[in-house]
Amino acid sequence: MPENNELERTLWLAADKMRSNMDAAEYKHVVLGLIFLKYISDAFNDMHAKLAGGGGDFEGANPEDPDEYLANNVFFVPELSRWDYLQGRAKLPSIGKDLDDAMDEIEKINPSLKGVLPKIYADPELNKQRLGELIDLIGTIGFNQAGNKAQDLLGRVYEYFLGQFADAEGKKGGQFYTPESIVKLLVEMLEPYNGRVYDGCCGSGGMFVQSEKFVLNHQGNIKDLSIFGQESNPTTLRLAKMNLAIRGIDAKLELGDTFLNDKHPDLKADFILANPPFNISDWSGEQLRDDVRWKYGAPPTGNANYAWLQHFIHKLSPNGTAGIVLANGSMNSNTGGEGEIRKNMIEAGLIDCMVALPSQLFYNTMIPACLWFLARNKTNHKFRNRSNEILFIDARKLGEMTNRRNRKLTDEDLALISGTYHAWRNKEKDPKGLSRQEDLPDKKNNKVSSVPDSGKRPLGSGYKDIAGFCKSATMDEVRNNNYVLMPGRYVGAEEIEDDGVPFDEKMNALTSKLAEQFANSAKLETKIRENLAGIGYEF
Repeated sequence: MPENNELERTLWLAADKMRSNMDAAEYKHVVLGLIFLKYISDAFNDMHAKLAGGGGDFEGANPEDPDEYLANNVFFVPELSRWDYLQGRAKLPSIGKDLDDAMDEIEKINPSLKGVLPKIYADPELNKQRLGELIDLIGTIGFNQAGNKAQDLLGRVYEYFLGQFADAEGKKGGQFYTPESIVKLLVEMLEPYNGRVYDGCCGSGGMFVQSEKFVLNHQGNIKDLSIFGQESNPTTLRLAKMNLAIRGIDAKLELGDTFLNDKHPDLKADFILANPPFNISDWSGEQLRDDVRWKYGAPPTGNANYAWLQHFIHKLSPNGTAGIVLANGSMNSNTGGEGEIRKNMIEAGLIDCMVALPSQLFYNTMIPACLWFLARNKTNHKFRNRSNEILFIDARKLGEMTNRRNRKLTDEDLALISGTYHAWRNKEKDPKGLSRQEDLPDKKNNKVSSVPDSGKRPLGSGYKDIAGFCKSATMDEVRNNNYVLMPGRYVGAEEIEDDGVPFDEKMNALTSKLAEQFANSAKLETKIRENLAGIGYEF
């Protein structure tokens, strides 16, 4: 999302005012369904005008033939489902039924949308006057810019509303939405240019959207990515399908419990990006004691963290990589055999990098989180041989507050973290042109960007350990730390620049300042007592 974007903010504030007493979890489907309808209607109208004009490639075309639209990757919108018709009926008491019928007709004629669109507008609990006002508000968005601009605008509005609804829903909202800065970081670290991308708990599809943006931003072709996902919540899956449909992203998204009913059983993914729910206890682990996925040890039935990790390892192709968001406890827990599983995974050479994240990044939990980066083959020739090393990055001091409750990682933070990983992992100059860590953006708040040589042999393309931030640890160092993967154990304390003032002089100055403050405090107390005595109070 671009910063300070007034359109999205203005639309959100206006739409949220109309929510009345409706729960945000329900209201999001009302709003996002209308935004989707407005976009496909505008796209349809543009194509209808071209077909009706009959110029060039459209000579002799029938503007009412659905196949003409399908051939141009545009959804066909039947006459009574078009935005102009519906907005003309926005003040009628029947508008709810009109919208449900419209969604139904669109699904019938566009098989890829079957079961995706919300049909909730006739609900008697939904205030029809407010619904009409909402239609008029969304009618002010013009998704009819040239080229890809309409799609970009819709994507921005949709993503902004998803984030705002997650914020409004609090704990529940985080189950369908991973904050954009975290998704961006996963994508920037893994660089999914081409191949199979998988998310076994895909929520509203943010991982796939950012992967597409990454490819396009690097002049790649989105058709080089094959996208696979699974989600257990049917309403959340509908959000994901809409989220991808409006961008023209073709994805195989399935409904079902990933542990009990893996809908992509034979898939081996080149890239896995996932934010599974933290520490879930009701994951049906007791039914899966002998599952083939538990190659490194059966996860405890009371916590799914190591079930997710092993499920994703099972899904990796021979040279695949994964980025997974988990609770911090996963890095050092020994409950239910988790310590032994972690040890086995480390000894198998699967852990490539660990990142400790700042607090307050998530809408749904205050639990501190981390990122696990897994590599099925750390000796593959695409990157440097890292078989005896794990990179630890402590990013807890990064980020900036966006409001009183939430923090986000800035673009500079993302470049610093991902650039450090690439400098460590790559054989030669990093694709982004960052050949040394000194070239990375400055770390804020007294965090240095130019670091004296630590004396270690150079790794990758000029990587260096930075005290308090990053450390390339050997396997022996990890063993000596009892296989604990918390970056704070390895990166050490941040180096503080010596200001040249002798210690005795600093202590004398501090003592004088404290004495002065104490004297001022005593004078203030005396003055207060005198004033109180003057109005008849004695102490």
